[in-house]
Amino acid sequence: MADDDQRIAIIGGGFSGAMLAARLAEAGVASVLIDRTGTFGPGLAYSTPFEGHLLNVRANRMSAVEGRPDDFVDWLKASAGWRADPEGFAPRRYYGEYLQHRLNAVRLAHPGLIELVTGEVSAIEADAVRLADGRRIEARATVLATGNPAPKTAQGGSRRIIHDPWAPGALDRIGAEDAVIIVGSGLTMIDMALWLEANGRKGPIHVLSRRGLTPRAHGEHHDTPAPPTDLLLEGSPSQQVAEARRLAAETGNWRAVMEGLRPLTARLWTGADPKTRARWLRHLRPWWDVHRHRIAPEVQEAMDRLGSRLDISAGRVERVEADADGVTVHWRPRDGSAQPPLTGGWLIDCTGPGHAAAQTPLTGALIASGRARLEPLGLGLEVAQDGRAIGVDGTPDDRLFVLGPPAFASFWETTAVPDIRKRVEGLVGVLTAV
Repeated sequence: MADDDQRIAIIGGGFSGAMLAARLAEAGVASVLIDRTGTFGPGLAYSTPFEGHLLNVRANRMSAVEGRPDDFVDWLKASAGWRADPEGFAPRRYYGEYLQHRLNAVRLAHPGLIELVTGEVSAIEADAVRLADGRRIEARATVLATGNPAPKTAQGGSRRIIHDPWAPGALDRIGAEDAVIIVGSGLTMIDMALWLEANGRKGPIHVLSRRGLTPRAHGEHHDTPAPPTDLLLEGSPSQQVAEARRLAAETGNWRAVMEGLRPLTARLWTGADPKTRARWLRHLRPWWDVHRHRIAPEVQEAMDRLGSRLDISAGRVERVEADADGVTVHWRPRDGSAQPPLTGGWLIDCTGPGHAAAQTPLTGALIASGRARLEPLGLGLEVAQDGRAIGVDGTPDDRLFVLGPPAFASFWETTAVPDIRKRVEGLVGVLTAV
């Protein structure tokens, strides 16, 4: 059993935190894994029981361990009732079970090196974390791996507005014929639309987002990455967009262009100045997201079957009115013309993670104390390349690390499994060296 003050405290028991704890144990480093839900491994992303919620990445690219590409597929073949097609898209719940299996197997193989604690972290100190119930957990370093926060776009306290669609039972109140308004047209919108359909909800679904763009589908097979050109890597934002379009037209395969960019995205983001990042966010991000974060072909087919029940509009929400009977969304399309409001029984906020580090109690306190600071655009915490949080004086903190979605403002590509597992491996190297 390791000394308490030599352990690593990991806040968040989802993929990022759980797989870091497993890799640390395999390297002989003790950790305490803390999660407020008491569920360790799947996290929010892989806890859905609905088999229609599929992974957005092929099974043979979803190993939780860097350097062991067949780990997930081998587990599927041995343990799950799925066909285990390496090129297929497995139900997300199987992936959650796989993560739990890996965490439990490592705990058995390395007894005493992973402690699981259920609780809400209220403060991060220099040599410990404090829980809301008063417990103090000593640690030589703390890793913030809390995953994606809930959306924050829809405002108001009406029960007709569903702010967190992933909260247990969040959609259960929706009646079979109720009309639903969904704000946001990305991956979460697709998950909610498919869930409503599978659970017998047959009412119309009105979707509203700034540009009305929806995620594109993967091809039949994984696309071989197209080598990026110098202009794509070094040009101005407008030149980069034009070059990406030219390459896609020339090769006839935009997916290959996206695959070629994937390993380089974090470098491009970290190397860009704040002005360039702001231009990318303003002009490129919506198009990047729908082409980069793709859906399984089977999911696209299921969405197509919704037909006229699904209506997608492009525009900006001006205000939302809600009463005991339903919701009215006043909106304006991109051309500025007047449109009748959208009405429905319920509004579901699917606008994406509500990253607001300064307003979140835990990270807000770190910022206020000077142990952490916001990235120049204010999108989230600023993090060094090795995962250390950067303090107000610009110095990386040797006792505070950030992993997974909370680090997206600094690395951008840090939400998908293939990206996070590389970060896990790098962080294990740092934490075993000190």
